[in-house]
Amino acid sequence: MPVLVARAVRKSVAQRLRAIGKVEAFSTVDIKAQISGEVAQVNFREGQDVKKNDLLFTIDPRPFEAALREAEANEERDRAQMVQAQADFDRYAFLLKQGVGSQQQYDEARAKFEGLKATVAADEAAVQTANLNLSYTQIRAPIEGRTGSLILHAGNIVKANADSAMVVINQIKPVYVDFSLPEKDLPSVRQSMAARPLSVDVAVPGSKETIGGTLSFIDNRVDPTTGTIALKGLFANENEALWPGQFVNTMLTLNERPDAVVVPSQAVQTGQEGSYVFLIGPDMKASIQKVAAGQTVEGSTIIESGLQGGETVVTDGQLRLIPGATVVEKNGLVAQTAS
Repeated sequence: MPVLVARAVRKSVAQRLRAIGKVEAFSTVDIKAQISGEVAQVNFREGQDVKKNDLLFTIDPRPFEAALREAEANEERDRAQMVQAQADFDRYAFLLKQGVGSQQQYDEARAKFEGLKATVAADEAAVQTANLNLSYTQIRAPIEGRTGSLILHAGNIVKANADSAMVVINQIKPVYVDFSLPEKDLPSVRQSMAARPLSVDVAVPGSKETIGGTLSFIDNRVDPTTGTIALKGLFANENEALWPGQFVNTMLTLNERPDAVVVPSQAVQTGQEGSYVFLIGPDMKASIQKVAAGQTVEGSTIIESGLQGGETVVTDGQLRLIPGATVVEKNGLVAQTAS
């Protein structure tokens, strides 16, 4: 009876879930001006890597320097008037205490002093605001990352909080890889993640290199329209092999069993008494061996009991087999016919 056969082998078996993923920047910042003015300098090149607090843009600071000097002058003037008003207030308070001054003069002096005191406080706030606006003339990188396309060049007029960004910075060290899995896999993912950190491997299409990372996020809801759950893997990306927006092949490893007995899944048959396989002995005769079939991983089935490894099992042609039947391997039959 011609059959196809395979060996039961012992090896480490990992349960992996595969999906198509998309690379996402770890963080993305749209750089916008907080004041209006003329762009005086652009201090970087498009596509350049920048560090946190690197100077990106300089907006013409002269109007804001003038506004600061004006605010400081107003504060000095009002502070001088407040000092004079305080002296008058102290004088009328003394006269009133001595019974010489009037209550009306005392009240007027006090009101003038308190009013100028509040004016000085407002002037201090105006100086702080002017200083803050002056600091906004230097736009610095809030994160470390890579700059994108430059929208505004030196000489352009920029508006405060404009709709479009002056430039976009993407942090690509590290990066995320977004992917989705069917909701039926969610219990096993959560169970494995509770036991230990889960590894995520990605491969860029067209490249044989595999990049390793860790599972960092499971969404808090299943998408009812697709029946999938969103996940994210975190990758250091030191060599910048992953790029935001890129599609990659993703493999999530749930668990790994060392030294497991594995046979091709098509070798395992199901009968009235449970699972079994057909074994081929050295005399090329078939026999039935009951087995306890475990998890199926990538076309192979783990045999929990019944096989030790090294046995020859039938993978095709079981329907015509009976115990004790003599078999011939199809490959051998083809070779004999050809010769």
